[in-house]
Amino acid sequence: MQNCLRSYQPNRTSSMNRTQSSSVSFFIIQGLASLGEKRMILFVIFLLAYTIILGGNCMIICLVRIDAKLGSPMYFFLHNLSFVDVIYTTVTIPNMLSGFLTEVQTVSIPGCFLQMFCFIQMSTTGRALLTVMAYDRYVAICNPLHYMAVMTRTKCLLLIFGAWAFSAICTFPTILISSQRSYCGPNVVRHCWCDPSSVRVLVCGDTQVDNYLSLSFAVISLLATGVLILTSYILIGMAINKMGVTQRQKAFSTCVAHLTVVFISYSSASFVYISYRVGNISPEVILFFLVFLLLPISQFQCLLDCYDSGLSHQNT
Repeated sequence: MQNCLRSYQPNRTSSMNRTQSSSVSFFIIQGLASLGEKRMILFVIFLLAYTIILGGNCMIICLVRIDAKLGSPMYFFLHNLSFVDVIYTTVTIPNMLSGFLTEVQTVSIPGCFLQMFCFIQMSTTGRALLTVMAYDRYVAICNPLHYMAVMTRTKCLLLIFGAWAFSAICTFPTILISSQRSYCGPNVVRHCWCDPSSVRVLVCGDTQVDNYLSLSFAVISLLATGVLILTSYILIGMAINKMGVTQRQKAFSTCVAHLTVVFISYSSASFVYISYRVGNISPEVILFFLVFLLLPISQFQCLLDCYDSGLSHQNT
């Protein structure tokens, strides 16, 4: 069975022929089956990393809740980002761990779409929260004297609600139309989890509408957050340029970590998705970028350092 999974390559002809195949009730997750004996080593690495992620995120959530000194808007946003990352990694990494231990990994169609929804929802929410954090940095640097007056508790809650609502709008239509389709064999998903594009090639019939809808919302979610982040930092850069050397260094230190996280998040996600479409990139390279996409341990440390610097800047 494993050899069959390795040799399977979905193409346009097989997609058309599936319209005459029988419907399926489950999917086979191919994942990184071609890694062979390396899977046990990867299982240990990912299990350890996942444990650290859960522990680190839970610690951040608890500290922000119980420590009154961490009651500023920036830590409130970090608290929400940690919550999102807990769900984000939980719907993906355990599934990968299961794949490392089994020869053939299957998932029911409803379970596949539930995982798909949670994954897209959390990844979009995470990028929306990074956008909110960019706005927070903009207010703190460009309007420091009115920072607390602008970033009130009510406004912070509205920003968090807006991030979740935006991700739901970008996610729900794609998942809804995909869940209404009929799927045919071969039922092999060429991904470590139920990725929308990998599942869509298994649809019985034409998927042109699905492709356009998915691409449209993907572009909207990426461009909207990306443009807002870029705009925030252009304004921040203009403000920093007018500061003295000392103030410029302090302001710059509050932005470096966030920009690093944004770059890693967008570049890793883009490479992983493109790699699965191209199909001729080695599993080891894909796995390398999966680590950056799914294991944001350094992200939290960078953000914490960023916010500590931000507090010092505000107090100054």
